[in-house]
Amino acid sequence: MSKRVTVITGASGVLGRAIADAALARGDAVAAIDFGPVGRADGDDWLSLGGVDLTDPAAAQVAVDTVVQRFGHIDCLLNAVGGFVWQTTDGPLENWDRMHRMNLTTVLNACRAALPHLTKSTAGRIVNVGALGALQAGAGMGAYAASKAGVHKLTEALAEETKASPLTVNAVLPSIIDTPANRADMADADVSTWVQPTQLAAVMLFLASDTASAVTGALLPVRGGV
Repeated sequence: MSKRVTVITGASGVLGRAIADAALARGDAVAAIDFGPVGRADGDDWLSLGGVDLTDPAAAQVAVDTVVQRFGHIDCLLNAVGGFVWQTTDGPLENWDRMHRMNLTTVLNACRAALPHLTKSTAGRIVNVGALGALQAGAGMGAYAASKAGVHKLTEALAEETKASPLTVNAVLPSIIDTPANRADMADADVSTWVQPTQLAAVMLFLASDTASAVTGALLPVRGGV
């Protein structure tokens, strides 16, 4: 098929759904990958792949192979997969491993599985989600920030490794995204300063567009009013 094929990881989350809506609106065929149920029925331009554990490289490969079997190729990989835990450095060590697996290993496995297809595209794009908090971590942010800093460096390394091809690799660095979970955790915060999921999705789709073909290796802050 001639349509741009966009793969979205973490597709059942608030940001993932916003990215999917934006990609569909610009006319892409979308493959939605998540560990949980994605929640949409398959259609001509939509493929739901729930139950995918992206911490497992074999599972990531099977998911990507399924997308290629369905649509014939892959043009864009938008990685919204990830999670957050707040704890101080003396907290449980298992949460450091958990953040590493949820935020970095998942992105690495998705990128490795998709790279052979993305480098064949004349408009290949990878856009990852880092974090402003990984540039200057606050108290209780160590495990999360360390894992997201890994996403930043993975983005830069992939951009260098693929710069001889048309593929571009970039990351967005949001401040606080306006989600129900963040509102519940920070009930007294001024949410008017937060980044809306639709705003972040729009920036990611810009980086995944033809207009941004000269941009690679960028870590783009999306801070809203924070």
